[in-house]
Amino acid sequence: MFKNSHWFNNLVSMAFEPHKKVKNFYHESKHILSIAYKPTTQSFTRTLKVVVLGILILGFLGYFISLIINFLV
Repeated sequence: MFKNSHWFNNLVSMAFEPHKKVKNFYHESKHILSIAYKPTTQSFTRTLKVVVLGILILGFLGYFISLIINFLV
């Protein structure tokens, strides 16, 4: 049943040959790094502002929830 399936053969070879798993990870990582690009300064600062704003909103939300819970208990 499974003997002719490609995914099963790949799974078995990965289990019994771990060096192939490392080699595959290396090639996939190399491919991702080759298509990735360095963000522009404007893009980086915009992303940074959005992340900081999200962290602040979640922090204030958690703080106010803890104040409400402490006030009620």
